[in-house]
Amino acid sequence: MVPTSWKMILVAAGAALAAACGGGSSGTAPTPVTPQSATVSVLLSDASTEDWATIGVKVQSIALVPQGGGANVTVFSAAAAPPMINLAQLDQLGELLGNATIPAGTYSAAVLTLAANPGDVTLTAAAAPEAGFAGTPGATIPSSQIQIQHAQGTAPAMTVAADVKFDSPLVVNAGQNNQLDLEFDLSDPALIVGHVPVTSGATIWAVNFDGPVRRHPLRDIRRLVLRHMYGNVTAIATDYGSITIDKEYPTRPILSPETAVSSGQSLTVLADATNGTIFYDLDAKTRSVIKNFSTETALTGKSVRIAARFQQDGTLVAVRIWASSQFNPVWFSPEGHVLHVDTANDIVTIQNGTGVGVPLVVDANTQFFFRQPQNPAADAMPIATGTAFLANHDLVRGFKVHASVVDPLATTLVAQSIDIETAVYGGTISAAGTTGFTYKRSFVDAADDYLYQMGYISPTTANGTDANGVAISGFKWWNFAYPTVVDSGVGAVGDFVAAVSGGVNFGGTVGAVAARGASYATWNDPANPNAWSAPVAVLTPSRLPLGSVATGLVNNAFTMTIAGGATAATVDVDTTPGAATLVYQVDRTNGVVTVSPIDVTTNAGLGALTTGLSPGNMVRVYGIPQSDGTLKAYVLTYFTGTQPAN
Repeated sequence: MVPTSWKMILVAAGAALAAACGGGSSGTAPTPVTPQSATVSVLLSDASTEDWATIGVKVQSIALVPQGGGANVTVFSAAAAPPMINLAQLDQLGELLGNATIPAGTYSAAVLTLAANPGDVTLTAAAAPEAGFAGTPGATIPSSQIQIQHAQGTAPAMTVAADVKFDSPLVVNAGQNNQLDLEFDLSDPALIVGHVPVTSGATIWAVNFDGPVRRHPLRDIRRLVLRHMYGNVTAIATDYGSITIDKEYPTRPILSPETAVSSGQSLTVLADATNGTIFYDLDAKTRSVIKNFSTETALTGKSVRIAARFQQDGTLVAVRIWASSQFNPVWFSPEGHVLHVDTANDIVTIQNGTGVGVPLVVDANTQFFFRQPQNPAADAMPIATGTAFLANHDLVRGFKVHASVVDPLATTLVAQSIDIETAVYGGTISAAGTTGFTYKRSFVDAADDYLYQMGYISPTTANGTDANGVAISGFKWWNFAYPTVVDSGVGAVGDFVAAVSGGVNFGGTVGAVAARGASYATWNDPANPNAWSAPVAVLTPSRLPLGSVATGLVNNAFTMTIAGGATAATVDVDTTPGAATLVYQVDRTNGVVTVSPIDVTTNAGLGALTTGLSPGNMVRVYGIPQSDGTLKAYVLTYFTGTQPAN
């Protein structure tokens, strides 16, 4: 899976809106020119996590910084009491926050402001985290053990800002779609640091929003998979083509029965007039396909859950809608990562946002959907029905799904439908060749292990565009640390095979650290009918256990040892601006953990790192094995003050 920890993406996708410009008049005074504007849709998303069931944050505002100066332009402002958003539920999905109209222009950065009072960041451990995780499975971390770095102000008005400087300016044009993708690298070990002291004392979780943030390209808004949204229907269009909802969130902590919290944001959602929208009436327990809302005139005032997609012009179209007179029935629909797949008893266990695994029985009528918003017809059709789909690892631990049950009051929950929102295979890579490669994934519970042979998509299958907007066909891949450098075309497969042949060997019981990666799979490609294929592979850094420095930094390289290893391995540090290793100093003094980014592109930063990498000091490295047997560090953390336990 990608990555072994967490990632959050912020996306601002501009819908098309051409603003009027003033023209001349017959009078002597010219009519002032009205500045052009564009509508911006603001979303959140993330990647998967094995360790956390809840990473809850409260987003207060998001603003863009105009290039050349001027006041920041707000694109999102939360209600007076921002709802808690669980990033662990998003996994490469978009959480649509709302829409804003801003001046067309060029923007060089963004500022994300989050609430930073005690309790404003919630961490709940997964029911089955990875081996070595410092928290208790399924437990919520007490707020007294969470320290939000760089918080400003005093309670109850404390905030923390994440500043993101764009590698290239964001040009927001009127009359066309504009996308902004801001990525919080939740796999960055410096984002959430669990510091377990060697001496006595409680584990402290330091949450650091300063540093692990970057811009990531979003080429085509139609390919963005949106998280199911909740809302209350406030109006039906007079032509019955759309509904307007007040977007809502579940109450946190969860209540029984669950109630809704209004976001204060209004959204318009169209019915699919071409392919039809599947409509589930949860009160009447009926299913129908509608192309407009003329048969659902009683929908106003009801609660809905909507699986929607963006169209090219930025409008939202409903793929599936669940409706009820109360909020709890639409909310009671297990959402999260697949925790277990029991093929012997046809049971899928889905971990929800509270860390609880919800077992669902799959029967002959259970329908499986795979979200493909870029292909509306396929997005609306099930890819499989019944229990056979669970065989052959076509559904594995780590997939992000949103399920619906036949009867939420039943003692045994039976899955009516399972939306596969992201189908992620990952792990160590082996047997890479011209037709495919193998992922090996191991978990704490060996029953969830898998060995899956991934075939590449067909060389003629459309696969997005490159950084210049040129269409790509066939398989593509990139290094997780450099998402804008995409290898595609006729040489992509050969380059990939060469790249994954490296390894770094610590000997002993640790042995070789092989190349790792992940693929967001696609279904029913011409090269692999009725099966999963890899349109992309992302080489992900390997997270090494806590180690110690063997020999210090010389010529941007040092050696380190880890427990169980027989030999020291070489770690390379990159100091090139724009491609430098992300370095952090983590200090624990008097029970306070401080995370400080170190800029190794400067002499001062490189000097600090050299001192921090003195032989015997503790260090944690997150990097990619190279073909020469070294490890290229993507993130490097060194510790000062009270040293951490392994």
